[in-house]
Amino acid sequence: MTTDWIAEAQRMARGRRFDELSCPPSMQDACPAPPLSEAEICEAEAELGIAFPDQYREHLLRQSAGGAVNRLRRSAAGWGWHGDSSTNYDLLTTAFPHPDSYCAYEDELDAREPLTEDFPDHNAYQATWKQWDAEYEVFQERKTSGAVFIQDNGCGFSTLLVVTGPHQGSLWFDGRATCDQILPLNLGGRPVSFMDGLSRRSMDLVGW
Repeated sequence: MTTDWIAEAQRMARGRRFDELSCPPSMQDACPAPPLSEAEICEAEAELGIAFPDQYREHLLRQSAGGAVNRLRRSAAGWGWHGDSSTNYDLLTTAFPHPDSYCAYEDELDAREPLTEDFPDHNAYQATWKQWDAEYEVFQERKTSGAVFIQDNGCGFSTLLVVTGPHQGSLWFDGRATCDQILPLNLGGRPVSFMDGLSRRSMDLVGW
């Protein structure tokens, strides 16, 4: 059965994201976000369908719901991370894929990008290219399944916190703006924990 990638890309684009308009700025936004209660954390986890990594949960409960990272808060549309419009909440319950798991597919997808010289009929080329482009769009979106865009690093770079799957609790650097890669953060040869990442720049923890 052939996948209609255009329809799939449209479906994925409709995935729920944090709605900044439903959460207008207030005087409180200029102040440090206070910790959340156990009841609030449980409510957020139940609504999002995930369990927060232990260190992040402790941060929410003991230190702050924001700080150096995007603030977790309840809006009229529900719980979400203020300052982040990239996380697709419909994909949060899907395990985060290690980049090694999709390298072959990415190479194959790149290799079959439609070329105009292979299509004497321009309309056929356009139809084929649109399907390929939609498949590529879906693929890129799925690369961050099970992860939250927890911090904006500027210039199109973000830090990801994995919340679902075997890599839960690890931090990754989304460098696709320039190098087209999602890379693990590491400190002294070991994965960076959430608490370690709070006090360091993600750019300094990437093994380019």
